[in-house]
Amino acid sequence: MTSFDQTYTFDINQQQIVYHRFGKGEPVLFIHGITTYSFIWRNIWPYFANDYDVIVVDLAGCGESSKNIEGSFSLKNHAFMLAELIEHLDLKNVHLVCHDVGGGIGQIMVVNNTILFKSLTLINSVAYDYWPVQPIISMRTPIIRNLAMISLDLGAFRLLVKRGMYYRNRVDDELMSFFWKPMDTRDGRKAFLYFAHCLNNQDLMEIKDDLAALRLPVLIIRGEGDVFLRKVISEDLHKNIHNSQYKKISTGGHFVQEDEPEQLSQLILNFYRGLNGRG
Repeated sequence: MTSFDQTYTFDINQQQIVYHRFGKGEPVLFIHGITTYSFIWRNIWPYFANDYDVIVVDLAGCGESSKNIEGSFSLKNHAFMLAELIEHLDLKNVHLVCHDVGGGIGQIMVVNNTILFKSLTLINSVAYDYWPVQPIISMRTPIIRNLAMISLDLGAFRLLVKRGMYYRNRVDDELMSFFWKPMDTRDGRKAFLYFAHCLNNQDLMEIKDDLAALRLPVLIIRGEGDVFLRKVISEDLHKNIHNSQYKKISTGGHFVQEDEPEQLSQLILNFYRGLNGRG
C-alpha cells in the first residue's frame, strides 16, 4: 500500500475538493466511481509518478472532500467541477483515467472540453443507458435510503465489495477499512446515498452522438469478472468510438485496481507510449 502525503484542496460550488498530486510530466487525472474514493488508485499511481504529473481526486461527497448535499452530485456537475479544477491548475494535454461512474464523468468532460485532453481511459465504466445497476438503483428510493441510513453495516458492505472482486480472498480488514471509512459517519453515509440518488443515465445519453464523433484516443479496459456492469457496455463503447482500443483483464473484477494493479497500469502506460510514438 502506498499512502498519500501531498494533499491539496480546491473550493467550488460550496464544495471543497481534496486532491493529491505527485510527479512531473504530462498530467494524468484519476477519477474514481461510487462506493470508492482516491484510495482505489493507491496501488496504481506509483507506476506513473516517475514520468507523469499525477493528480488523484476525491469527488465531492466522497473520501476527504466535503459532504455538502445542497448542490447536485450528478455526473454533469462532477464533470463541471473537475473541469474547473483542471483550469485552476492550468493543465493542458491531460490524460483522464476513470473508473465506474467516474467513466461517465470523464466522457462528459472530454465531449465538453476536448481541447484540454490528450486521452481518455475508461475502466469498467458506465455508459449509455445500461445503468444504474443494483444495488445503486435501490439507493435512489427514499424508503431504502432511509433504511440504509439506519441499517447499512460493515458486514453488508463487505459482501458488496467481495462481489466486485475477482480475488475475493483479498477482501481483508485493511481493504475494508478503506472502503468503509466514509460510511462510518452519518454525513459520509448521507453523501453516498445522495450521490446514488443523483445518478441519471440521461446525462450520458445526451452525449451519445458527441461521444461517437470523438477523435480523442480512448482506451477501454474491462475486468472480465465484473458482476456489476455488463460487458456490452465496454463492447458498445469500443464499437461506437472509432479511435478506441479495447483491452480485457481476465483476472479482474469490477475493482480491477485491487485485483491486478500492475497489469492494469502497464496497459495504460503502453497506451501512452503508443500515443507518444514509443510503443
